[in-house]
Amino acid sequence: MSQSTEFTLCEVPRNERKGLFPIFIVMFSFTFFVGTMFAGGKVGMSFSFWDMLWVAVVGNILLAAYAGALAFISARSGLSAVLMGRFCFGEVGCKLSDFALCIAELGWYAWGTATLANSLCSWLGWQAWSAYPLMVLLGLSFCITAIVGFKGLNVLSCFSVPLMMALLVVAIIKATQHAGGWQALTDIAPLQPMDWSAAITIVFGTFASGATQSTNWSRLARCGRAAVAASFLSFFAGNGLMIIAGGWCGIVYQNADIVDVMMLQGLSLMAIVMLCLNLWTIQGPTIYNVAAAACHLMRTDRRVPVTLLSAVAGILLAVAGISELLVPFLKLLGVIIPPIGGVIMADFWGLHHGRYPRLEDVTLPNFNIRGLLAYAIGAVLSCLSPWVAPVVGIAAAAVAYIVLGLCGVNCKKGSQG
Repeated sequence: MSQSTEFTLCEVPRNERKGLFPIFIVMFSFTFFVGTMFAGGKVGMSFSFWDMLWVAVVGNILLAAYAGALAFISARSGLSAVLMGRFCFGEVGCKLSDFALCIAELGWYAWGTATLANSLCSWLGWQAWSAYPLMVLLGLSFCITAIVGFKGLNVLSCFSVPLMMALLVVAIIKATQHAGGWQALTDIAPLQPMDWSAAITIVFGTFASGATQSTNWSRLARCGRAAVAASFLSFFAGNGLMIIAGGWCGIVYQNADIVDVMMLQGLSLMAIVMLCLNLWTIQGPTIYNVAAAACHLMRTDRRVPVTLLSAVAGILLAVAGISELLVPFLKLLGVIIPPIGGVIMADFWGLHHGRYPRLEDVTLPNFNIRGLLAYAIGAVLSCLSPWVAPVVGIAAAAVAYIVLGLCGVNCKKGSQG
């Protein structure tokens, strides 16, 4: 698919919109991420079985609701989150959200590249240093799917998701057998307790940036109803299943590394195949998101070279060792990304009354002080909150945006058309 048909810097026209199924398949596979299983494993090690399920359900309902709200806006407007940012942050101010979303997805790309390279080297018995050239090879290979665009992501998703589903079922069955049956599984006590707020923040944080950036695909939906359905089902069912599968195995084996767990289960080859397929499936959309944010940051529609440069940046982060920082990274994402969505929602429904004007028809200010202040308030309160940080960040940013508007803090120059 050529660069021009990805609509990097403009609304998606109606004649390019798609039905529910292709949108759902890409978004569902996007949430089928082995990194989420690692996060679920951390939660599983810290809670009993039933408490782990409650954490997964609550966290993913909140995440799916957030993704669904943004999906409705993107389908209604044909805009991605970075393009919506022009309205609520300004032409220059939106570069803040572009940068945050770019770095968040780049971190995931680096983590996935490093994780697969290290796992392959361990499985093959290679020297540790050999992981570094493998990271380079994998990092460049992953971006090929993203360069193809939506069509390439859709084809790969249809192939990998059923295989991943089957392997998850096998892993869960073997974990239950290893525990000694259902009753023994539910009787296992946690060894590393974690408070509920931190656990839900981790669950939300696994795809806080992904839910925000999933507007790159939900904007392709023919109507808001299809976009909301695809987003809610993908993030609740897809992300939820990955959290629960990781947590299930984490409880039994007290190990958050799903690849290590599958090797303990005698599924070494299947574990590596799963990791390769899953990360290839997710790395394409991830670097696609990085490129979308970076293109908007630099105001260029040259998606192919930007995608390649983004992949190189991800490789450098992988080589630098970002894979060792997964949980702190998730907590950071749960704090800094959701307030962006909160501002977007407040701006769309509060200021624009549910309908954006066309970008080409308006003159926007360089900086929307109201939006930038609201984001800062949301991020700070999210960071300081003893409760569920992502929810606090979204709500605080949205309320702050509305209150600042009532107080006359707009600082908008130029016509909104």
